[in-house]
Amino acid sequence: MNGVKERKFRFALNLVGILIGCAAVTGLVSMTQGLTDSVTGQLDVFGPTNIIVIPGDITHGPPGMGSVTLGWRELQIIERTPKLEAVTPIVANKFCEFTFQGRFYRTDVYGVTPEYAEINKNTKIDEGRNFISSDTAVVAIGANIAKPLDSEEQVIELGDRIKIKVQVKGEEKELTLRVISILQAQGSSFGFNLDDSISIPLATAQQLYEIGGEFDFILGRATSIDDVNSAVEAIEEKLGDRVTAISYASAQDQVGSILGTIQSVLGGIAGISLLVAGVGIINTMMVSVMERTKEIGTMKAVGAKSLDVLLMFLSEAMITGLIGGIVGSLFGFALGGAIGRYINLAVEPSLSLGLFVVGFAMTTSVISGLYPAWRASSLSPVEALRHE
Repeated sequence: MNGVKERKFRFALNLVGILIGCAAVTGLVSMTQGLTDSVTGQLDVFGPTNIIVIPGDITHGPPGMGSVTLGWRELQIIERTPKLEAVTPIVANKFCEFTFQGRFYRTDVYGVTPEYAEINKNTKIDEGRNFISSDTAVVAIGANIAKPLDSEEQVIELGDRIKIKVQVKGEEKELTLRVISILQAQGSSFGFNLDDSISIPLATAQQLYEIGGEFDFILGRATSIDDVNSAVEAIEEKLGDRVTAISYASAQDQVGSILGTIQSVLGGIAGISLLVAGVGIINTMMVSVMERTKEIGTMKAVGAKSLDVLLMFLSEAMITGLIGGIVGSLFGFALGGAIGRYINLAVEPSLSLGLFVVGFAMTTSVISGLYPAWRASSLSPVEALRHE
């Protein structure tokens, strides 16, 4: 400990190197864990028995972006699929703008049927009613549309009328809609964020955006969790590579694989930071051994054993790792939390991650200090005292 006090600047340099590496590990890994929790939460909102059918084969490109489309033919085939008890088409990837009481909105528009709320049980109406088959110029608005996050009071009420503007084939179109329902906040799932969007009847959306009988997605619900895989296989067998059917389990596997890769890459980057810090420790401790050669000789001359010298240098390295690990972990968690709040991602500190990083930092420091410590302990007292 006395060696640390006497060489504060060198100790501080080692400490900064370890601190940066530990902060990188805890910050990046905790943010990745927060992302994992967020995506898992979105999957939970989607529902374990629900299946979403998208056009095209996602292994050959982004869903819904190719020439393959979904229409009434695909809908009827899917409706006849065994093990499915409910099916509904969805129009998505549409946008609109409107101004209400001086507040400007640009939001997503979904075209849905009355069955959508029945299939997706997480879609709950806070005020008003669900669509019925005869509805046309009506709208259901998300929780954040009715009461924006920066507003203390609800801005849009039931019965209000909003005039939306859309761009269709280069031309602007307008449509006045009456608010018949306000949805409860539910988060997003599978790309559907109803909190910050509006929903209109399916036929109204198809007419407004001039897309005829096309859909962007088809949502189905299996009779039970055990029947989900059978329903997915039946849909893909009937429609081939024209569609991809995604269930909760398959989405969870794909997302888990992607997030695992991301976490590994980010963890590797952070690990490299600790490796660089370890090289710095080796360098500075080697310099310390050279500077303290006479001191080591004096210690041995008065009876200090080689093990005492070895432990002295290793203890300095261990203290560096301990302090750097603790401070770096705390800083990394704080930085990850700050970034998470900025991008609206929940990041929670993990005690197990913090302890792992501190332990890893101490181990890295001790291993880095092994050779310099061994070299110091093996010096001959006579040669050390003669050193200039």
